[in-house]
Amino acid sequence: MPQFKAFSSSRLKQRTRISNLNKARRVLDLVSLKPAVNDSRQRHLRLIEDFLRTYSEQYVKEQSTNDFSFSGSKLRNPFHQGLESSVSERGDRIWMLFELHREGLSVDSAVASNVFSACGLVRSLCFGIQLHCLVVRNGISINIYVGSSLIGFYTKCSELQSACKVFEEMPVRNVVSWTALISGFAREWQIDVCLELFTRMRNSTIEPNDFTFTTILSACTGCGSLRKGRSAHCQTIHLGFDSYVHIGNSLISMYCKCGNINDAFSIFKAMHNKDIISWNSMIAGYALHGFSLQAIGLFEDMRKQKVKPDAITLLGVLSSCRHAGLVDQGRHYFNSMAESGLKPDLGHYSCIVDLLGRAGLLEEARDFILKMPMQPNAIIWGTLMSSCRLHCNLWMGIEAAESRLAIEPACAATHLQLANMYASVGLWDQAAMVRKTMKDREMKTNLGLSCIEIGYQVYRFRAEDSFNPRMDEILVMLSILTDHLIASGYVPEVHEETG
Repeated sequence: MPQFKAFSSSRLKQRTRISNLNKARRVLDLVSLKPAVNDSRQRHLRLIEDFLRTYSEQYVKEQSTNDFSFSGSKLRNPFHQGLESSVSERGDRIWMLFELHREGLSVDSAVASNVFSACGLVRSLCFGIQLHCLVVRNGISINIYVGSSLIGFYTKCSELQSACKVFEEMPVRNVVSWTALISGFAREWQIDVCLELFTRMRNSTIEPNDFTFTTILSACTGCGSLRKGRSAHCQTIHLGFDSYVHIGNSLISMYCKCGNINDAFSIFKAMHNKDIISWNSMIAGYALHGFSLQAIGLFEDMRKQKVKPDAITLLGVLSSCRHAGLVDQGRHYFNSMAESGLKPDLGHYSCIVDLLGRAGLLEEARDFILKMPMQPNAIIWGTLMSSCRLHCNLWMGIEAAESRLAIEPACAATHLQLANMYASVGLWDQAAMVRKTMKDREMKTNLGLSCIEIGYQVYRFRAEDSFNPRMDEILVMLSILTDHLIASGYVPEVHEETG
């Protein structure tokens, strides 16, 4: 078993330290013996189970339409609200299931698995830990379905150490158990651990399924490891999973984000049953690599084949337009969204602001922001600010920076850029005030990170990283590259950032 890194055990200890006496009593009550229950109460528990299962299935369907992860603290659904409203009358946040347990109802593996899944979806670590205590006391924690659900719950809460402990204590494991643990490390981009687990899985009697490979490819995509992604691709072919649509989509994303756009298009072209995700992934891949005309051409082919685009499709097309400076085309595709019954969101508006800003149409970009039917977010104001700096419109840049800080007051990078712009126009007192604010709040900008794959190893570099053991070699190579650039006539554009 690989040596797993403890990600957040300190967080768990902190939660434990701050737990009050009532919570401790509550857990003690959960692990105490309960009297037998009658058939009517068991039927009541079956209703709760059906409700949990219906909620879980409905929630998964809702999440499948959203590309972004949600914040558990903002999640509101009928099931969650019902439980919160029922327990708020007692002044605590114990879920209804525990109240039923106090009345003597037993919890079986099916109920526990569904509740663990729900806890993972809303990232309710405290509730899940109490339920873990309950299943241990009831003797069902060794059940393979409960164990797999427990692993999934802990990984979704970023408690990988606890997930590993549950995994190791399972007397029997299935493909769901292995895939759940691999998925947890994939979310943290720990591809080496994922591959170690995958190798262990292959050496056992368990065969991976298509979801296992989707998880592995996702990890390769996140860390930018093209060689390991290719290795996983070979295994999907060997096991016959390469014909699966979602595997093909994962391969397209992996090759695009790892820098091999030609292999991505080869897979896309060979797919017999493309879905909307296939088209979106390829269009986004072209946009990512600056192949704007190819992205737009693929979009037009998509429409010719009567495939209805969605909002994500148009986001990729608009991104292509902004990279290539295609202002007229960008306006056209943005305006066509309403004709297609699509409602632009903040991402689409951000693309147009960036498109106009890069083209130097700063006044039009600002008017576009002010006429938005929704409140612009920090990203949109930051986009305008960057364009203003690029085209030396410092006064509008200051306005954009101040608007962004009104939304995101803790952004150190915006503070630094605002201070520099104040200094550039001679507003020294304002510049000094911004820098003092940064110092008082101990604000620090995040250092840039770059990755490069050499052989089978992915190397990461940070700005001002003096602890890299191969720094001397890196500096020599940078010097050689600089000489080559100067010899070819390249004049670097330098933006001074005073700290």
